[in-house]
Amino acid sequence: MDMDSASSVVLQALTQATSQDTAVLKPAEEQLRQWETQPGFYSVLLNIFNNHMLDVNVRWLAVLYFKNGIDRYWRRVAPHALSEEEKTSLRAGLITNFNEPVNQIATQIAVLIAKVARLDCPRQWPELIPILLESVKGQDGLQQHRALLTFYHVTKTLASKRLAQDRRLFQDVSPYFDQFFISRQVGPESTCREKLEKTIILYTKVLLDFLEYHPCAFIPLIQRSLEFAVSYVFTPSGEGVTFERFIVQCMNLIKMIVKNDAYKPAKNIDDSKPESLEAHKIKTAFFTHPTLTEIGRRLVSHYFLLTEEELAMWEEDPESFAVEETGGDSWKYSLRPCTEVLFLDIFHNYSQTLTPVLLDMVQNLQGPTNVEDPVQLLMKDAVYNAVGLAAYELFDNVDFDQWFKNQLLGELQVSHHRYKLIRRRVIWLIGQWISVKFKSDLRPLLYEVILSLMQDPDLVMNLILNSSPPVDDFEFRTEQFLPYLESIFGLLFQLLQQVTECDTKMQVLHVISCVIERVNIQIRPYVGCLVQYLPLLWKQSEEHNMLRCAILTTLIHLVQGLGAESKNLYPFLLPVIQLSTDVSQPPHVYLLEDGLELWLVTLENSPAITPELLRIFQNMSALLELSSENLRTCFQIVNAYIYLSATEFLQNYAESLCRSFCDLLKDITNEGQVQVLKVVEIALKVSPILGAHMFQPLLPAVFRGIVDGERYPVVMSTYLGIMGRVLLQNSSFFSSLLTQMASECSQEMDQLLGSVIEMWVDRMDNITQPERRKLSSLALLSLLPSDNSVIQDKFCGIINICVEALHDVMTEDPETGTFKDCMLMSHFEEPKLSDDEEPPTEQDKRKKLLALEDPVHSVSLQQFVYEKLKAQQALMGDQGFGVLMETVDTELVRQLQEFLQGL
Repeated sequence: MDMDSASSVVLQALTQATSQDTAVLKPAEEQLRQWETQPGFYSVLLNIFNNHMLDVNVRWLAVLYFKNGIDRYWRRVAPHALSEEEKTSLRAGLITNFNEPVNQIATQIAVLIAKVARLDCPRQWPELIPILLESVKGQDGLQQHRALLTFYHVTKTLASKRLAQDRRLFQDVSPYFDQFFISRQVGPESTCREKLEKTIILYTKVLLDFLEYHPCAFIPLIQRSLEFAVSYVFTPSGEGVTFERFIVQCMNLIKMIVKNDAYKPAKNIDDSKPESLEAHKIKTAFFTHPTLTEIGRRLVSHYFLLTEEELAMWEEDPESFAVEETGGDSWKYSLRPCTEVLFLDIFHNYSQTLTPVLLDMVQNLQGPTNVEDPVQLLMKDAVYNAVGLAAYELFDNVDFDQWFKNQLLGELQVSHHRYKLIRRRVIWLIGQWISVKFKSDLRPLLYEVILSLMQDPDLVMNLILNSSPPVDDFEFRTEQFLPYLESIFGLLFQLLQQVTECDTKMQVLHVISCVIERVNIQIRPYVGCLVQYLPLLWKQSEEHNMLRCAILTTLIHLVQGLGAESKNLYPFLLPVIQLSTDVSQPPHVYLLEDGLELWLVTLENSPAITPELLRIFQNMSALLELSSENLRTCFQIVNAYIYLSATEFLQNYAESLCRSFCDLLKDITNEGQVQVLKVVEIALKVSPILGAHMFQPLLPAVFRGIVDGERYPVVMSTYLGIMGRVLLQNSSFFSSLLTQMASECSQEMDQLLGSVIEMWVDRMDNITQPERRKLSSLALLSLLPSDNSVIQDKFCGIINICVEALHDVMTEDPETGTFKDCMLMSHFEEPKLSDDEEPPTEQDKRKKLLALEDPVHSVSLQQFVYEKLKAQQALMGDQGFGVLMETVDTELVRQLQEFLQGL
């Protein structure tokens, strides 16, 4: 049938298919489905939706049928595929006129053209993009808008293609890109303006993605991209046409090319890949001295200047202005952080060229600036910003101490209201340089200035002081800071109460935490006010989990500073820990990590257990079930409870803990296993009788691990540490365990004991800690004296271990030539602390007192060996003992005698 009659039949079916009556609708849909594979059907649909006189619903349906047809029948390999001739005429028909009056239909047509482009561009449809660009240039507003809409969808679709040859398409299209900046014709009020900006951003995003994922394939585009980006951002050709998002994208393009490792030659040039050398060559040719100088100057003198909006914000909403300080990924989207990051990367890569440029800018601004000249003030702020950012690069070129004394100190004393801009920047600048190069004897001078500036009523001034506190670096000396501590801490606390924004409160808390961390116990006289205020702030911040995290961090430092006195905080502290570590409470998602850390330091600094402190442990079994990355801290908390009050703690919780541990050991890494077993080892060390009784269910697995010769050395070492404690300090329990194990694996007890000793001797090398090595020898010696033939059979192995351990622990007194056991501790010594050392926590003291009772530190190995051998000799008689000693290697006997001489 001819085209006209076909059109009228299809038109009739489409009209019926828009009906609400299913009796009409269903047969029409069926008819249209049958025509889908008929030659000429899509040409008819094209004519129908291009005819603006027809009903909108009918045209809409025609577009949808056409769109579905592309998915099904456009590919050459599809069953019932469209002929090449029909496709050619359809492609031509789709781009003859961009004048669709109905927005929704225009969008669908644009999507449909993009679908064809994805399959046919550029090979079968080379004219698509040139025609679109021609139409965008046209004078007709509607045509411009529709062509842009189509270009946007085409670009978006093509950008999603991942194959290298498809990406090449963008290389072919890039010569057209500059033509977009006929925005000079598209005024800011034009309806096309937004669409045009979106298209430009999309296009630059494609370039950035291409550069990120295929840096080598991007090399042919480096030159054009740099020319393009630099001309729009750093020369007059961008004026009036560029917009913020576009500038950010261009700067990121330059930054990624400058910084890309794939474009840098190797340290040894001969190892470089040829494509890296090619890219490096292109960059070197582009970044000439004049180009770099211009980029550097314009970044500082144009992009670094504070804007009218920013200055207004400072006056109207100082807190928000202060918190606008940038971080994270903000450089990808926001102009100020983006320019700063670009400046840093370019400065780092081309510092030889840019250092003189920046120093020249500094030179031109020496001396105080006229407060009546706002341009000069802003310029000085910008230049000082650059010197702060580039502090590490300028290390060798700036005598900062001289500059501080001769210039910056004076600027901090100019009190005029307008000069606050410079005062704020200078303090920030010092904060940047303080960890790079700042003589420590200038510190007191700086603290004086800070103190006077903190009286400044201008809030931002205070806040900027806080953004990089001069206590936060490794050159800090507590004694220099102490004279100013009370005043500065008091002012910080005032500021914490004044500010209202969560972000600002977090910032101030961060500084308070830094100060407390630095001065440690010296903070005690000044924290009363803070201790009273924090519960109120905690209550107010119920909706703000990040602020609560900052409060938890402050509390961690506070508890460390207060030491045993932190017990006065328990009424507030313990409910906070309880909430933060309760996995049934939603906030735990944010608070858990800091909450656990706080729980741990609270225990470490606790002078004595309290019922409330014991009660919080109910949160632990759910935490152990999570078995997340916080497991290590959980184990440290358990250990802290054992050190604090083993008896009460184990009686209350060992049973549930044992269950948790058994579950954990089923599927945990070797590292995790060691962490669990160390807890058991500490329990045995602190309380040998109760510990063995409470953790009894875990011990058979340890016993089996030893007999089977556990392959992983660190696990084996921990097994032997646990068994050594049981054997040495709870021998009756060891006997009952041996009986139990013998009946389980139907072996003689003696035979099993023989296997244990043999494996112990064999795997002694797995044990690296001197304490555990000494413990092993004490434990095996504790089997003597014995008339048991198995023990006598293993005698030479036991002596072997003892001699090894003696080598570990014995030191020779050079004056007397005698040996003594260096692990012995006779009394508790208060350590002499230098200023920078942290005082021992309550837990450190507990561990010290425990060590004094530990056989490892209270029994002389030399003495113990001597007594046990004497007892064995008494038991067997001289002759029998002589025969036993003959089983030991003569060299070992000689060494043993040397260690024992004089006893």
